[in-house]
Amino acid sequence: MQIKINNKSYQADEGEPILSVCKRNGIRIPTLCAHPDLLPSEGACRMCLVETNQSKSLVSSCTQKVCKGMEIKTETADVKRARKVNLELLWADHAGKCASCKRNGRCELQNLAEEYKVDEFKFVPRRKELRSENELDLLKDNWSHVAIDEKNPCIARDSEYCIECRRCIRICRDMQTVEAYGMNYRSSKTNVGTPFEIPLDCIFCGQCSAVCPTAAITEKDDIEKFEKALKDPQKMVVVQTAPSVRFTIGEEFGEAPGTFWEGKLVAALKEIGCDKVFDTVLGADLTIIEEAHELIRRIKNRGPFPMFTSCCPSWVLYVEKYYPEFIPNLSTCKSPQQMLAPLVKTYWTQKEKINPEQIVSVSIMPCTSKKYEAQREEINASGHQDVDIVLTIRELARLLRKKKIDPKKLKERKFDPALGISTGAGMLFAQSGGVMEAALRTAVEKITGAELGKVEFEMVRGESGARCAEIDVDGMKLRVAVVHEIRNAKNLLEEIEKGKSDYHFVEVMACPNGCIGGGGQPVPTGPAVRKARIAGVMARDKGMPIRKSHENPVLKKIYKEFLGHPGSEKAEELLHTKYTNRKK
Repeated sequence: MQIKINNKSYQADEGEPILSVCKRNGIRIPTLCAHPDLLPSEGACRMCLVETNQSKSLVSSCTQKVCKGMEIKTETADVKRARKVNLELLWADHAGKCASCKRNGRCELQNLAEEYKVDEFKFVPRRKELRSENELDLLKDNWSHVAIDEKNPCIARDSEYCIECRRCIRICRDMQTVEAYGMNYRSSKTNVGTPFEIPLDCIFCGQCSAVCPTAAITEKDDIEKFEKALKDPQKMVVVQTAPSVRFTIGEEFGEAPGTFWEGKLVAALKEIGCDKVFDTVLGADLTIIEEAHELIRRIKNRGPFPMFTSCCPSWVLYVEKYYPEFIPNLSTCKSPQQMLAPLVKTYWTQKEKINPEQIVSVSIMPCTSKKYEAQREEINASGHQDVDIVLTIRELARLLRKKKIDPKKLKERKFDPALGISTGAGMLFAQSGGVMEAALRTAVEKITGAELGKVEFEMVRGESGARCAEIDVDGMKLRVAVVHEIRNAKNLLEEIEKGKSDYHFVEVMACPNGCIGGGGQPVPTGPAVRKARIAGVMARDKGMPIRKSHENPVLKKIYKEFLGHPGSEKAEELLHTKYTNRKK
């Protein structure tokens, strides 16, 4: 059908929201509650108001559907006035807090306030304006409902910054099915929070922090710990960086999503003062070698199937909390972060004759739940805390800006070679389907004893939330599945319980499109941003000289000198773990 927007004709689908039509045609409408990962929108923020010839009052464009003959105005004086008043009301709770805020300069509310020139605090009450003690008591009572929650290692909440856009409620409910957030209280005291304002107890995926438009929900900040370690002359700071970090950190400094910044990343970490910078991709290659060995062993022993990947700590925690009956199906392999870290404090320190107690092991991750994973009691095997500090990409970017370090101006540097050589297979861990494809490249060669003619397993690639494939391996039909987002994982678990799905091997990632859409990645994010990031990952894999994990020369040396062979007693001790039933 045809509709008019600002006196121009456009094609629209029946029942399509006005906001969707405008976005598709390059007409910008400001929003604070709408998000590309959260469809349909709820119209909570009232920033996307427009005029139509179908209504006497302004309507929210994210909820109002188009109809035949509709005429829409997006920038009239009344529309602009209403948007500005809404902004002033929201801004009243944020007055004067920007300078000390984690999201300063990257806050959606702040950006709109600047755009609409909200420079007066019209709705901020002054004590002298309060006419009675009752009004002052009412103001104090409203402040009494501010909730600050930092009782977990991953996510920080401060409801003082909340604008009640409800994005966190929706992403936790609709994408992750955990429902950690909801609306509390009534009337003017209504706010977003956890049930009864108990400390957050979820799977710590951080998607709430990725979609929050302000600083009401952020990653737990460990920058101070990192800086303290850097200043300690008795400590050696050893950093590892996850596969996806090199494709996304550039966004924090103006680069396009998917820009390959490995050399700049290493240079920036060296500039900060890190003593050694190793590559978590080597840990990913190690994970694949051990995981392929475990899969082959399960095939020989006829189960238990399916074998689920265990790289994603949010997924592991989800199984432990909600489906503990599937714990035997989780691979015992640690994640790449937790495989590389004990090698640093055992193999590498022994070779370099360094006391492991001197080492501060730091990882730069796209993920908030890696902070939780590093503290798991079951995970530390080196005799020390394997990973001491975890920073998200956003934290690292804040630290670089604080220290006035612009990676763009730095000369590229390489990872320290002792634990810094990687493959294209390990690089694929950055995205959904990457662990599966990397594992197949190794497992198929090990099962058949023949070299792959083509290393790409395109049947497990794609952007859909759940996909499956059947692969002929030496006469055996290997049934595999790839799932991202917990809602899709939950559906799969229910199908398996009912006997409707029969797989040998399943990859699960909690975040949309895997680590490339992790809760600690740069914001804003959405399907288009993640697609560009994935394109960067795929291009890098294709251009790598080594594309199979078991051909990594550093790992061949480590197995020969230290681990012995995949699944050895030493490998089991350092590289494998166990899980705990946490169901309440």
